Amino acid sequence: MAWNIGANDVANAMGTSVGSRALTLKQAVILAAVFEFAGAFLAGDAVTDTVRKGILSVDFDTTTLEFANDLMFGFIAAMMAAAVWLTIATRFGLPVSTTHSIIGGIIGVGLILEIQHSTSLIDWGVVRKVAISWVASPLIGGLLAFFTFTIVRASVLDAPEPTERAQWLAPILALPTFFVLGLALQFKALKGFFARAQSNGWIDNKYDWLPVKENGTWNPVAENAWFPVNSLLLALTLAIIASLILYFVLKKIDIKEERVGFTGVERVFVWLQIITAAYVAFAHGANDRSNAIGPMAAVYQVLSSGGELAAKAEIPTWLILLGSAGIAVGVLTWGWRVMETVGKKITDITPTRGFAAEFGAATTILIFSMPFLAVPVSTTHTLVGAVVGVGLAGGTKAVNFRVFGKIFTSWVVSLPAAGFGAIVLYVFTGSDPLMLLVVIPISFVIVGGVMYRTRGGPIHVEEALGEVGVDGEKASTPLELFYAHAESVENTVNKMLEALNIATQGGDATDEIEATISAELRADELKMALRDVIGSRELMLIIDSGSFFHMLSRQDRIADYAQNVAEQLSFRKLFADEKALELLQEMGEAVSRTVKDYVHAVKAMRDLSLSGFTKDQRTNLKQLIKEVNLREHEADEAERKAASFVFEHGEHDPLAAMHMYRVLQRLDDVANACEKAANAFLPIVYR
Repeated sequence: MAWNIGANDVANAMGTSVGSRALTLKQAVILAAVFEFAGAFLAGDAVTDTVRKGILSVDFDTTTLEFANDLMFGFIAAMMAAAVWLTIATRFGLPVSTTHSIIGGIIGVGLILEIQHSTSLIDWGVVRKVAISWVASPLIGGLLAFFTFTIVRASVLDAPEPTERAQWLAPILALPTFFVLGLALQFKALKGFFARAQSNGWIDNKYDWLPVKENGTWNPVAENAWFPVNSLLLALTLAIIASLILYFVLKKIDIKEERVGFTGVERVFVWLQIITAAYVAFAHGANDRSNAIGPMAAVYQVLSSGGELAAKAEIPTWLILLGSAGIAVGVLTWGWRVMETVGKKITDITPTRGFAAEFGAATTILIFSMPFLAVPVSTTHTLVGAVVGVGLAGGTKAVNFRVFGKIFTSWVVSLPAAGFGAIVLYVFTGSDPLMLLVVIPISFVIVGGVMYRTRGGPIHVEEALGEVGVDGEKASTPLELFYAHAESVENTVNKMLEALNIATQGGDATDEIEATISAELRADELKMALRDVIGSRELMLIIDSGSFFHMLSRQDRIADYAQNVAEQLSFRKLFADEKALELLQEMGEAVSRTVKDYVHAVKAMRDLSLSGFTKDQRTNLKQLIKEVNLREHEADEAERKAASFVFEHGEHDPLAAMHMYRVLQRLDDVANACEKAANAFLPIVYR
């Protein structure tokens, strides 16, 4: 069960970090394993108790050996059913709720035990509390993420100099993360540590060492306050120190080459997202450890006490270590499947978006797992809700509700699937240890078989996107891939202009013409790869696929016309008139300026998406589209002047004059193609 939690729920902690390329898959898995283990080992006690004895209301004073034995087998059946369902879901990359699964299994077992022992067992009040949290947690996580990203967009992305603003404002934005984590360390990690210290006899009373007392109140000046003033001040002090350290780290980053646009901003926020990714992993381990250890704790209690049940029972350290290690191993082995779904299929994730989503999710999870609530919320619900919240900050079209719908369906299915599976397993084993010894090996063989059959050819997120990158660069959003294609188109035009410059000087431009043709072929390859990616619906689009393909075709036509110019140059030498050649060079320069402005517009369109469609970036893109149109007009004027001169002075060599005119026409086609391609961006500007 613990292995399945790590394998499936690693996406909750690291999916957004991989999707935004803040972390590589290997880095994400290692970071998740470490912090999942830390959260599970140090801070999972309160929620574990809720799963162990909160769902089923047992009268511990009147329990019989027979009932205790049946309950033990029931919990084993619940864990096995939940684990099998999670294995199936992970196989197909579905981020289902492990909390749903185990609680569904426990409810299924509870129903059959109620019939078997003619008693009321399921505490529907606790179930309702947990169910309400499943609705509340994604809403709260989504709202927190939405407002966090809105703040980031208003304070950083929409600033005149976003990179400079990010460098000094990012530590301030990280302060709440450090503050909440400081509280969590005090009220969860330390509480668990000192509780075990008390049980081992190392200290007399754990509350002598903790800031919080039993039966706490919300009054911060009361002796038994949940959050006493000294604890709040300590968390704030730790947060300020951590933020100052982050500030000095960010000042050391050399991003001179990335200051234009939002590349520098996203590089700054990579650091924040790594912090929040660790934050989510810790929170997830603290909350979801209960799903594995809670039922097992009840089983261990029955076995170690000779069939007795008690309201209060210490969970042995070795069991905590086993569950925590199981989560970490699951992360290291199979976690990449679900990571792909959350990281790139719901909405486009960038470090700024990832930071907002992870902060919203982790804060929500830690609030619900605090001792005064101790509710086993679905971390999957919460993180997906946060990702959707961030996506909605960029408009409803930024969210792939088709993928979200499939995820939601899997959530709904989890409860009855695990519940029915638990009932079937419980009835089949019949509380017979020998039957259990038969069922458990079979289950392991099935899981092992699934793992073996799917061992080969995993598609990791960075590999899937690397096919369309340029010079090894990885791209994660459709507009980044589109920009990579634009750079390839610009390279084709530049090769053509090199050939034109050599030809006007009377040199042999054969090599440059061949280089132009090769560059155009490379642009075509990128175009077809991008078509395949978009056509497969692997990536989210902010416009419909038809409009995107139209933009791509318009852009690729620029490279096609550049190749046509190069081919014209290969037919014969140019018109041997000094003035005509000078005018042709001027035409080439006008085309070069048009193409450069067009590529700037493509980059601005990408940045518009990264910024969450801020007003300033919309204005910037509209201005650049206007500039491209003006540059195209300048190219038209240069073409008119040159053509007029050629026809006026080409009587003595009409064939050469006609050839020069054809070259001018093809150059004008390049400029016209830039204008039409830029105007195709207007649906995004006004979306």
